Amino acid sequence: MKVNGKTAAIASGSAVFIGLPLLLYATGDAPRRSVLKESLSVLTLLAFSLMLSQFFLARSNVTLMALFKPRQIQSFHKVIAYGAVGVMLVHPFLIVLPRYFEAGIRPWDALVMMVTTFESRGILLGIAAWVLLLSLAVSAYFRVDISKHLPLKYRGWRYLHSVLAICMVVAAIWHAIDLGRHTDVAMSVFFIAVTVLGVAMLAKLYWGTASKKHPDVPKSEGTQK
Repeated sequence: MKVNGKTAAIASGSAVFIGLPLLLYATGDAPRRSVLKESLSVLTLLAFSLMLSQFFLARSNVTLMALFKPRQIQSFHKVIAYGAVGVMLVHPFLIVLPRYFEAGIRPWDALVMMVTTFESRGILLGIAAWVLLLSLAVSAYFRVDISKHLPLKYRGWRYLHSVLAICMVVAAIWHAIDLGRHTDVAMSVFFIAVTVLGVAMLAKLYWGTASKKHPDVPKSEGTQK
């Protein structure tokens, strides 16, 4: 059976951003815990990996732009963003969720204790990443409304969106390396490598000479949130 370009692109993306994190998780040396805790860990790892895949759903990915229509790529971007960002925003609550089924400190008390441990660099990085992610999500959802009240054209908003995303990912990866149970050397290298490649592609799009050849924004895209 002949595999077309679209199928190959979807399969490759799934293998890199879903299959590879699962493989690294399965071969990691972190001691296994309860089914609930491990399920939440896998969910978080996959959500973060899919968030990183967003770097490759931009116009910088000329391969996808040649295979899919811009509206299709935008739909992929939104679906993945809503799911992955939603999981990452509730990540602090998922950490303490198992406390409901264990003796000892109550979940809410554990959450308060966790987010107020200001002497921990990992905690501070996690809080910074969470605030940046929330800002990223809100600014993306209300992009059209924001543009009505701020002197910010689409290109300027796109730069802001990219900078917020990069800062958030850097803080999140640093946080994961500091505190992540399953963020061993292999998983850390994977996260850093795909981030560097994704950011490099964006930099080439926004600041490279080729970016001058592209219009600022497609007409069909300018009126959507």
